[in-house]
Amino acid sequence: QVQLVESGGGSVQPGGSLTLSCVASGRVYNIVNMGWYRQAPGKERELVATITRGGTTNYADSVKGRFTISRDNDKNTLYLRMNSLKSEDTAVYYCKAGVVVNVEGAGMDHWGKGTLVTVSS
Repeated sequence: QVQLVESGGGSVQPGGSLTLSCVASGRVYNIVNMGWYRQAPGKERELVATITRGGTTNYADSVKGRFTISRDNDKNTLYLRMNSLKSEDTAVYYCKAGVVVNVEGAGMDHWGKGTLVTVSS
């Protein structure tokens, strides 16, 4: 199927920037939508941003104007550029890929193992 590996997490001061990457391998030709999700301690996993194969993006209100999602389909890589980071952005960030699995269009979601982002002084 599809394997996803995130990288780029780490510690950063408030107001700083960080870029996350997610490299997909396997049946990458069946990937349609991709996205970034995050889970903070004691909270449920939430959507951060999504992007279609054609490049249409959507963002959570909490990150709109600060984060930018992009993808390079030739490199099978998803990116998340995070600017003006806040302490509340601290979370494990997960990469998701939606995959079409048959001719009827049925889909399946694949997830990476996550990368930790810590924003603190």
